[in-house]
Amino acid sequence: MLLAVDIGNSTISTGLFGLDGELCFLASLDTDYRKTADQICVDLMNLFQLYHFRYEDVTDSILCSVVPPLNFMMEKALTRLLGKPPVVVGPGVKTGLNIRLTVQSQVGADIVADAVSALEQFTAPIITIDMGTATTIGVISEGRTYEGGLLLPGVNVSLEALSRRAAQLPAISLQAPKNLIGKSTEDCMRSGIVYGTAAMLDGIIDRIRGEFPGKELHIVATGGSAPFIVKFCRNKILYDKTLLMKGLWAIYKRNQ
Repeated sequence: MLLAVDIGNSTISTGLFGLDGELCFLASLDTDYRKTADQICVDLMNLFQLYHFRYEDVTDSILCSVVPPLNFMMEKALTRLLGKPPVVVGPGVKTGLNIRLTVQSQVGADIVADAVSALEQFTAPIITIDMGTATTIGVISEGRTYEGGLLLPGVNVSLEALSRRAAQLPAISLQAPKNLIGKSTEDCMRSGIVYGTAAMLDGIIDRIRGEFPGKELHIVATGGSAPFIVKFCRNKILYDKTLLMKGLWAIYKRNQ
């Protein structure tokens, strides 16, 4: 079995794959910079107990991270728990991607995993949208080429900034708006953030489509905020909760 770990800015996603590549469970933990390797080990062991699997059956692991300060402790924890170090997505790892960036090392490991996963399911050109702490949009062209993308503030980051910087606006949770035109302060905020983000994504998608005249674009979205936004977009966007995890499985298999 393979344990896949993705360290994001807000949460650590953990997935367990069977020998056939089937995802047995997908869980999340808070991203906490203060935790030691022993504490991370305990968290992982508790997840295995919660989902009724044995960590002793895991033969390997793969790690993807956008939080460098946590990498050392996570690698140490996985090595201690499983008896061998994880495969770390980064320089030297085979991904099958041609990365067309000025500085190739600047592309995030999560973006790479999303792109690899998307290429397993669709033919290029492809747009990937990962909606977490930041909203990351990636563009993949023919020849498995990652052309680059766009980085935007995440939905919750924008919502928190609005509440924090405007004295009369309350802190609210991200929920689907009741109507386009809000009738209360909370409804206006939810409508603005959801419909505004959806319209922004539609506008960006339409502009990217202009870069590929006459070709069909495939668009796939993932990340914690994606389910709230995608259904309000006018473009056809497939939501795939496990997009990144499936990318980590594909990268692992490519490096065996």
